[in-house]
Amino acid sequence: MPRRVPGIRAALALALTAPLALTVPFALGAPASAVGRYTVTALKFTVPAGGRDCTVDADLYRPAGVDLAHPAPAVMATNGFGGSKADGSTDSIGKAFAQRGYVGLVYSGLGFGASGCLVSLDDPGIDGRAASGLIDFLAGTRAAADGTRADFVTLDAKGDPRVGMIGGSYGGAIQLATAAVDHRVDALVPMITWNDLAYSLDPNNAVGQGSRDMPGAFKRQWTNAFYLVGETQPLTAPGLDPTRINSLSCVHFVSRACAMIRTLNSGSYPPAATADLLAYARGVSPVSYLKRVKAPTLLVQGQADTLFNLNEATATYRTLTAQGTTAKMIWQSWGHSGGTTHPAAGELDLNKGTLESSYVGRRILSWFGRYLLGRTGTDTGPAFAYYRDWITRPADTYATTNQLPALSRKFYLSGDGRLVDDRRKVTTGSRGYTDRLVPTSHSESPLSTAIGLPDPGPYDTAGTFADWTTASLTRTTDVVGAPRATIEVDSPKARRAQNSGDAADNLVLFAKLYDVAPDGTQTLVHRLVAPVRVPDVTKSFTVTLPGIVHRYGKGHRLRFVIAASDDAYTGNRGIKPVTVAGSPQDTGVLELPVVTG
Repeated sequence: MPRRVPGIRAALALALTAPLALTVPFALGAPASAVGRYTVTALKFTVPAGGRDCTVDADLYRPAGVDLAHPAPAVMATNGFGGSKADGSTDSIGKAFAQRGYVGLVYSGLGFGASGCLVSLDDPGIDGRAASGLIDFLAGTRAAADGTRADFVTLDAKGDPRVGMIGGSYGGAIQLATAAVDHRVDALVPMITWNDLAYSLDPNNAVGQGSRDMPGAFKRQWTNAFYLVGETQPLTAPGLDPTRINSLSCVHFVSRACAMIRTLNSGSYPPAATADLLAYARGVSPVSYLKRVKAPTLLVQGQADTLFNLNEATATYRTLTAQGTTAKMIWQSWGHSGGTTHPAAGELDLNKGTLESSYVGRRILSWFGRYLLGRTGTDTGPAFAYYRDWITRPADTYATTNQLPALSRKFYLSGDGRLVDDRRKVTTGSRGYTDRLVPTSHSESPLSTAIGLPDPGPYDTAGTFADWTTASLTRTTDVVGAPRATIEVDSPKARRAQNSGDAADNLVLFAKLYDVAPDGTQTLVHRLVAPVRVPDVTKSFTVTLPGIVHRYGKGHRLRFVIAASDDAYTGNRGIKPVTVAGSPQDTGVLELPVVTG
C-alpha cells in the first residue's frame, strides 16, 4: 500500500504539488538565461479577472530553436493550493515539457506566490478568466509588463494558440475552469482534483430522496487546514499587493468562500445558509460548468486520496463523455493521502523524470502528442485504466478496459451479523448501536503529525457501530469502482429531530468496507469512508461508497460497517441510537463492482 503523506505540512504543500516535481538549476526571477535546451524568463502580467485587474507572476520556458519560423505548442500549469510557480511541482512542468519541445508557461495562481488578488477557489469567472489572459500572451495578442511578446507558439488561427494544460489538485481544477471560459484550450490533463467542492468538503454519500440538497458531514480536518493555509498567505509575502487583502474578517479569500467555511464550522445548517453554501461550492466547481468544456481531457485520479476520491473523477468523466467531450480516465496509485513523495515502482514520478518510463507519463505524452503536436495517428490508450497494488511487476500493474466496471455482486445484510450472497440465507434479527458525545471511530487524521503524533490505524469503538461480515472467500475477489449499499435504519430520536428546520439535526452515519484477513486483522482500504446525512430515516436510502481498487484474497472476508461517528468529520448533533433490522423479505443490500480476469 502506498506510503501516507507524513504530516500536514507535507499533506498541504507536497501532496498538492510534489507529484509533479523536478529540480530546476536556475535562479527564479533572474534575467532570461540558457538552461540546457531551453531558456527561462520571469514575467509579470496584468490580466482582467472577475471585474478587476490582477497581477500574475509567471515563468516562460522556451526551447532552443523555437522561434517565429519554427513555432511550438504550449503547455500551461499553475500551483497546488498554498504553493506558487517556484514549487518543484510547478516549475518542473515547464522544464519537463520544454525539454520535449513545448513552450512552457507556469504561473502562480491568484492569491499565491507573487500573484495578486484574492483566493477564489478556481472560480471560472475569476481564476479561469485570469488564465485566459495568459493564453492571450501565448497567442501574441497580449504583452507582458516588460513588453515581452510571444510570436513563437503554434497558432490554429489568428489569436488562437495551440495550448494544453496539466497540473494537480488546485492546479487541476483550474484547467477545467479555463476551458469552460476559453475554448482555445486544446488539451487538458487534470490530476487528483475535484468535481464538486460541496462533496469534497462536506460529503453526503446518500443518493436520491433530496440528498443533493442535503448537506453532508463536514470534513473538518482537511478543510480547516486549507483554510488556515489560505488565510495566512499574506503573512508569508513581503510587500503585500493590496489586491490580496479582503478584510479583517476574511483576510485572503473572497467573501463567499469565507462564508462557506463559517457555515461549515458552525455546526448548524439553517435553510438559507445551507442553500448558499451548496450554491457557492458547486458554482465554483466543475460540476456546474462541465457542459462548457470541449477540450479533450485525460483525467488522472489517485486511489490513495481521502480529499478528492475516485468518485470525483468518475463524475467528471461520465459528464464529459455523455455530452460528447473526448475524455479518458486513469486511476493511479498516489493521491493526497499517500505516495506523493515516494511513488510506487513504475508510477509517474517527475522527480526522476519518468514520463517515458511510467504508464501514466506515456499516456500524458501521447495525449499531448495527439492534441498539441497534431499527431492524429497517435493511440491515446483505452478509456479507463487502473493501478493494481497486488501486482509486483511494474510493467503489469495497470489493467485497462473501455468501460467502467458495473455493480455485479450482491450481498445481503443478515440480522445475525452475516453478509450473505443469497437473500434466502438472511436470518431475521437486528443490529444496533448508539453514539456518544465524542467521536468513537477513526479513519484518518491529516493533522496528526503536525503536533508530533502518529496517525493510528482505523478503529471503531464497541457499541458505536453495526457490522456484517461474509464467510471466508473461496477465491480472490477484485473490487474496482464504487460499492453501493441500500439500507433502512430505525432511530426514533432522529425521526423526531429531522423536522426541526435545521439539517444539522438529521441523522449522520459513516459507511465503510473492511478487508478482514484470516488472522482477524482488518484493513480499511486507503482509509476511505462514506459519510451520510440521512434525508429521511422513515425510508430506505442508498449510499455510494468511495471508489476503490482492491483485491480481497482467498480466505479473507468482507466486512460492511456503519458507524456513528468519525473523528475526521463533524457528525451527529445529539445522541441518536440506531437499529438496523433484517429479514429474508426486507433487508439491506450491498453491491460491489467485481471484475474477473
